[in-house]
Amino acid sequence: MKALYLATTLALATAGSGIAWAQNAAAATTPAPDASLTVTFEQIEMPEGQILLSLYDNEAAHDAGGKPVRAAMAKVEGKTVSVVFEGLAPGRYAIKAFHDVDGDGKMKTNPFGMPLEPFAFSNNAKPVGGPARWEAASFDVPVGASETRIAIQ
Repeated sequence: MKALYLATTLALATAGSGIAWAQNAAAATTPAPDASLTVTFEQIEMPEGQILLSLYDNEAAHDAGGKPVRAAMAKVEGKTVSVVFEGLAPGRYAIKAFHDVDGDGKMKTNPFGMPLEPFAFSNNAKPVGGPARWEAASFDVPVGASETRIAIQ
C-alpha cells in the first residue's frame, strides 16, 4: 500500500511539473506585448534644422545623464514634427529634446552652459536649475499605440 501511495504521488508530481513546464515553455515563446509611441513636437518657431530627442526608460539614466533606451532625429519643415518609436516594452518613459536649429548635432549654449537653442521635455515639464527631472517628465506607455505632444520652448 505504501509503495502504491509513493508511486501515485510521484506520478502526480511528475505530471504536475510537466504541465507547469509546458506552461512556462509556452510563456517563453509568446512575444512580450509591444507598445508604440508617437511623439509630436508642436509650436516650432523656426522651420529649419532638426529635432534631436532621447527616450529614457528609468530615472537613474534620465536624471544622471545616462544612456537613453532610444534616440531619434527628425527634420523640421514646419510648425510640427512627429517621431514614432515601435517595439517598446510597455512601461514608464521620459523624453529630453532640443531643436538643433543650425543642424550641427549639438545644443548651442552660452559660456555659462545655458541653452541657446529651443529645448523641451515630456509632459512639457519645466527645467528647475537644470534639465527637468524624471518625476516631472515621466509618463506611462501602455500596450498598443499611444501618443504624447511636446511644445518646443
